[in-house]
Amino acid sequence: MIIMIAAAAENNALGKNNELLWHLPDDFKRFKLLTTNHYIIMGRKTFESFPKPLPNRTHIVITRQPDYCYENVIVVGNLKNAFSVLPDQEDAFIIGGGEIYQQALPFVDKIELTRVHANFEADTFFPNIDSDEWELVAKEYHAKDEKHLYDFTFETYLRRL
Repeated sequence: MIIMIAAAAENNALGKNNELLWHLPDDFKRFKLLTTNHYIIMGRKTFESFPKPLPNRTHIVITRQPDYCYENVIVVGNLKNAFSVLPDQEDAFIIGGGEIYQQALPFVDKIELTRVHANFEADTFFPNIDSDEWELVAKEYHAKDEKHLYDFTFETYLRRL
């Protein structure tokens, strides 16, 4: 199964200047829980936004830079090549950024979205989720608190058949 995972604002904002727009510890915990021991597919800028590779995950980085390499990372030139290196029956997570989300959307089976209930100025956006193509099958609301500056909802979408 190909799963897209993201946190996006009400206006679909994802980030600005290759940085996240909010800090939601419970979202990070959910991301870690869902992606650990799986393949994660991302663009080069998303990968470079991490201080180091994420533990206990196999990284596939998509880049147009032909000489790009990083230790213990699978580097490919496009999304099709990223899919081709996945083992059979292995779930993989598309983790960003905006361009990769847009390219991957037609191939995705499931979306795990954290909807941040605010609007932000951004330069990177999540694609629109078309309700004709996607069914919201689960949601879990979280109110802002001392660790979370914004209300947010974990949403799970499945592609309609």
